[in-house]
Amino acid sequence: MSATGNAPIVVAVDGSESAAAAALWAAGEAARRHASLLVFTAYGYEDTSFGGKVYPPSDWLAVKEAEADEVLRHTRATLEAAVPGLAVDIEASARGPVPALLAMSARARLLVTGAPVGPIAGLFSGSPDVDLAAKAHCPVVVVRGRESVDGPVVVGVDGSPLSEAAIAWAFEEATLRNAPLVALHIWHDGDGAGLFSDGNVAFQGESLEDSGRRLLAQRLAGWQEKYPDVAVERRVEHDKPRHRLLSASRDAQLVVVGSRGRGGFTGLVLGSTSQALLHHAGCPVLVVRTENA
Repeated sequence: MSATGNAPIVVAVDGSESAAAAALWAAGEAARRHASLLVFTAYGYEDTSFGGKVYPPSDWLAVKEAEADEVLRHTRATLEAAVPGLAVDIEASARGPVPALLAMSARARLLVTGAPVGPIAGLFSGSPDVDLAAKAHCPVVVVRGRESVDGPVVVGVDGSPLSEAAIAWAFEEATLRNAPLVALHIWHDGDGAGLFSDGNVAFQGESLEDSGRRLLAQRLAGWQEKYPDVAVERRVEHDKPRHRLLSASRDAQLVVVGSRGRGGFTGLVLGSTSQALLHHAGCPVLVVRTENA
């Protein structure tokens, strides 16, 4: 993992209801991990606009700074009351949200945000310029939907380095939550080289379904030995990945996926399955890149 040791869990807040929900989720995660929590906000303009720097008026910046300070202090008081004993720090940046959060992700164990609605949606636009979950230096959690407290952790598996990193985080989250783990390998006829089948090379005469079962057994074996307390359910299903993962998210505590770009933008934007989850999942979503492993 790119950020270890005493790295905090960082949650981005902006005074919205979705950010408040993300802060409560992050506080619970910090308590489970015995980690500190940093509540962070960025209140400036983005660093670039039409190819040049933008320098906001000093009086406007002073107002925004005061508003940011109020949001941070209120959030810290709420979290300290909700999770007694939790170490909560606050920090604000006069930079724009995207560059500020990308810089902050280099210091974080996890970066947590609210659901991508309103202004937050601009952080997950699916473009090379703005796609926080694909460019962050640590895993990103988008808190959305409803977390089923008795539900499983769900992870998508395709045998690639991305899914291997996702498996690692999924097992850790499952053991921290004392939750079962559902490992999904999904294939469909029109996407033999899709997100959840890239690492699956069938033996001669072997069906894709049998190949998927073999792949899951191989990819999970070492992790099941490392986390013997985690009950694992393996599922090989014939459908489009986004359909099955969105369906599974409705009864899950957390869905864990690897980020995936295509073509020349690999590593800069998320694949369509991850994007669909960030915007439509029924529970929080954790996105992992290979850099985060």
